[in-house]
Amino acid sequence: MITANASNFRKNLYGTLEQVAKYNQVATVNTKDGDVVMISADDYNNLMETLYISSVQGLKQDLLKAKKAPASDFVSEDEVEW
Repeated sequence: MITANASNFRKNLYGTLEQVAKYNQVATVNTKDGDVVMISADDYNNLMETLYISSVQGLKQDLLKAKKAPASDFVSEDEVEW
């Protein structure tokens, strides 16, 4: 995790952006008005997808039920007409 105050963040802006985007580092910028957390777009999208999936009522139970189901309950890819 990268932590910096606003002045140091400004000085190292491009390096910090590269670390966040390329290596999925989390950057925290401390300001007098509060802290700001920066994450990569990939990490953000993954979080949003996780939140969405978590909000679907009954999905977790359905997935757990499907995980325990025998293979004969499922259709193979060869049997599906796309």
